[in-house]
Amino acid sequence: MHQSRSLLDNFFLVIKGLCMGAANKVPGVSGGIVAFVGGFYEEFIYSLQKINSKAAKLLFNGRFRSFFQYTNAKFLSLLILGMLISYFSISRVLDYFLETKELFVWATFFGMILGSIYYISKDFDHWNKKTVIAGIIGLAVGISISFLSPATQNNNLFFIFFCGIISVSGMTLPGLSGSFILILLGNYVLLLVDSVNALYDTLAEILSGDFSFTKNTERMETLKILTVFTLGSAAGLVTFSHLLSYLLKHFKEISNAVIIGFITGSLGVLWPWKKTLYKKDEAGNLLRDSNGNEVIANYERFLPDMQSMETWWAIVFIVLGILVLLVLDWYGKNKDEKQVRTAR
Repeated sequence: MHQSRSLLDNFFLVIKGLCMGAANKVPGVSGGIVAFVGGFYEEFIYSLQKINSKAAKLLFNGRFRSFFQYTNAKFLSLLILGMLISYFSISRVLDYFLETKELFVWATFFGMILGSIYYISKDFDHWNKKTVIAGIIGLAVGISISFLSPATQNNNLFFIFFCGIISVSGMTLPGLSGSFILILLGNYVLLLVDSVNALYDTLAEILSGDFSFTKNTERMETLKILTVFTLGSAAGLVTFSHLLSYLLKHFKEISNAVIIGFITGSLGVLWPWKKTLYKKDEAGNLLRDSNGNEVIANYERFLPDMQSMETWWAIVFIVLGILVLLVLDWYGKNKDEKQVRTAR
């Protein structure tokens, strides 16, 4: 599954990692979709699968070159670099736009998922009784998840580790949004907003020579939570990759049918016209978590007002989201044609 890449290909791999990181941050969007549409999903899964006991032996025996080749480390490193850059740049920009222009953000990603469904399913010609059933199951599960009610925040470290395992599913399974799963588990704000911001502030302080954060009990607790979450994510990434590589190897058509159904079902989560509902106590006061953030109860979806100018702008952003995927499709076809001409 290893591919030889030019300098430009490596640069675009970092960009793809950046897109995966940004997608993972938005509730309802799956970083795995970026990998699937970007054409490197199987390489990503099979590379993660190589992080096993054999890789550990190569590393501990000092056979670093063999370790890098066996694990496809350059590929994974460039992707992870892009994701890290995203968490400290694009994801913070997304936080701003989700607060100020929420409808347009949802609309753009809704369009991108619509484009993804076309992109992924247009070349899938293995529909039969088994794959249709698999697709319907994926669709049903995707729709069901979008209507679940979120839990309240829980900072128990064992639960945080479990959140890490579950949330990373968005990177490995297209259509399953890890960030939306964290909303359902009640820990989205704690793990993808507060913890990331705490890490960003800590790194900024370290670079300026300020280590006063070590005396900040709340900051240190948040960093401890982020560390446990990261360990859970790493464990989940390796575990899921082994399971998915087995499924892709032995049940590829059925797995792809489930993914197509799942992505289609996830459109319910991303429906742009919705209002966030917050939990209230018996007196009607808004409930807040330990960090003072309002606790999400669910989303109330409604039909767009076609007389509103904002609705038409949202539709424009949906079209833009679809166009992004169509451009990717066009780029992929042109690249393949060039490679064929070069081979001749």
